[in-house]
Amino acid sequence: MNHKVAVFRKEHFNAAHRLHNPAWSEEKNNAEFGLCNNEHYHGHNYELVVKLVGVPDPATGYVMNLKDLSEIIREEVHTRFDHKNLNLDAVEFANLNPTAENIAVVIYQLLRKRIPEHLELTVRLYETKRNFVEYPA
Repeated sequence: MNHKVAVFRKEHFNAAHRLHNPAWSEEKNNAEFGLCNNEHYHGHNYELVVKLVGVPDPATGYVMNLKDLSEIIREEVHTRFDHKNLNLDAVEFANLNPTAENIAVVIYQLLRKRIPEHLELTVRLYETKRNFVEYPA
């Protein structure tokens, strides 16, 4: 069989953050980010969907063993971000505003180095039930 198949793994993590640009005034930050600029931070229950596309291995029938993918997500995402303050606890956001867009790109970069190169990778991150981002677009 030489057909590409997409497989998905859904995970979640909880994290706090503050959207803030230190180069801007408080007034401009409040105007742009509103309640998300709360100086005491706020949290989200993030839903993460990781999509892999590839040709199933002839021996296993898997695009990738989803148990292995789950372990990679646990090691690369959960250990870094779950129940953390992204602004204060995650080095990835020391100089990067932790918007959903930036979080998705960071997660992609962390996973990409662990996912076999022949597999296409897409990260979809739900910040709320209605707001989500996908990378690459």
